[in-house]
Amino acid sequence: MFARIRRILSQFFSKSRTVNNEPLNKVSLIVIILIDIFILVNVFAGLDDISRWHISPSEAYPCYSDWKTYQTQTDQTQTDQSQTEGNRDYDALRSSLTYSANSQFGFQKTYQFAEAGHLGKVSATCLKFASYKDKINNPVNQTLLKTIDQKNRNIDGLAQKNRAIQAQYDSTLLEKIAGQPRGQSINLVAAEKAKQEIDNNNLEISALKKDVSTLKNQLIEKPESTNFLTFLKDKGSFEEVERGYEQASFWHPSIQFAFQALFLLPLILSALFIHRLAQRKGYGLTALISWHLLVIFCIPLLFKVFEFLQVGILFQLVADIVSALFGGLLFLVSYLYILIIPLLGFGIIKFFQRFVFNSKLQAAGRVQKSRCVRCAKKLRSQDSHCPHCGYYQYLECPNCHEFTYKHLPHCNHCGQVQDTEIA
Repeated sequence: MFARIRRILSQFFSKSRTVNNEPLNKVSLIVIILIDIFILVNVFAGLDDISRWHISPSEAYPCYSDWKTYQTQTDQTQTDQSQTEGNRDYDALRSSLTYSANSQFGFQKTYQFAEAGHLGKVSATCLKFASYKDKINNPVNQTLLKTIDQKNRNIDGLAQKNRAIQAQYDSTLLEKIAGQPRGQSINLVAAEKAKQEIDNNNLEISALKKDVSTLKNQLIEKPESTNFLTFLKDKGSFEEVERGYEQASFWHPSIQFAFQALFLLPLILSALFIHRLAQRKGYGLTALISWHLLVIFCIPLLFKVFEFLQVGILFQLVADIVSALFGGLLFLVSYLYILIIPLLGFGIIKFFQRFVFNSKLQAAGRVQKSRCVRCAKKLRSQDSHCPHCGYYQYLECPNCHEFTYKHLPHCNHCGQVQDTEIA
């Protein structure tokens, strides 16, 4: 087994750095490596572009996050009475309001832009939701929002002042109890004045909070706001959005993998075809470059296969089976993958060895075309050694002791089965 692996690696590196069985010089090798890096970077860039060809779940259902946030606040409020329904409604409106009334595009057009140049459609429910958001984004509501935010900033500023004064007040009160003269105090505000300023600030904070509450109610009670909140509370519509989002999230990694495979497979097949054609025709440099391209195109495919196995349908299927059989012991998925991945790799290696890079199949085709069984260069009928690579073409049959071709399963004189491993 290890001898076979060493032989495979030796053949791989030999094919990667030789032209017509001659080693590449250092300059040529550096050029080849630079070309490889350039192509590999562009392949990954192409994979990234094509992976975003199909619309993502968040683009297909852009309203899902807003609804989920509102629903989460609703569930929390059932156990936390400190948060009123008005605050929830205001938060929903606040997150949908913008400061600028002169924005070039509204929410609905922004959502629809996701369809441009992509496969898939934006949810009709989300587009309707966006139209309600556009209606509440009018100059009056935006001015109202700015006023509320300004008053909240004033409240925060006064509260911060109170905290600073309170710290000085406690220290000044201790100095007064200790009988320390006022002129030696380290604080700027006397205890009596500090208490008065705190009380005045608290009164101002209370008035500002009432103003903010009034303004919030005005915003919530506006007709466009009422329509927006009514639609947001329509569980029937958004449960359909939730199902669509979850289904899209489930299938999206698999769709991405399918498009990435669609991008890579023509490149791999083209490189493989050119490589085999170049080997048959004896175009050494073309065979070398096409071999490097074949390897480069296979590297991202292997990465994407393993990535798909971690997040795609197969992973979800395995996780569901483990959950059904063993409950919450999802760590068993790791054990299964530790077993499955080496088996999968072994299967891939066997496939390429048996069907793609099978020396026996290659030798059969080359013998029929009077070519070297090793380098595929053209031979004359009397050549026993290849004049291009020096490889000896024959071996002695153990049955009739005549010379027959290497790597072929039967002797061409007596038909005896040959040990092709020795060949």
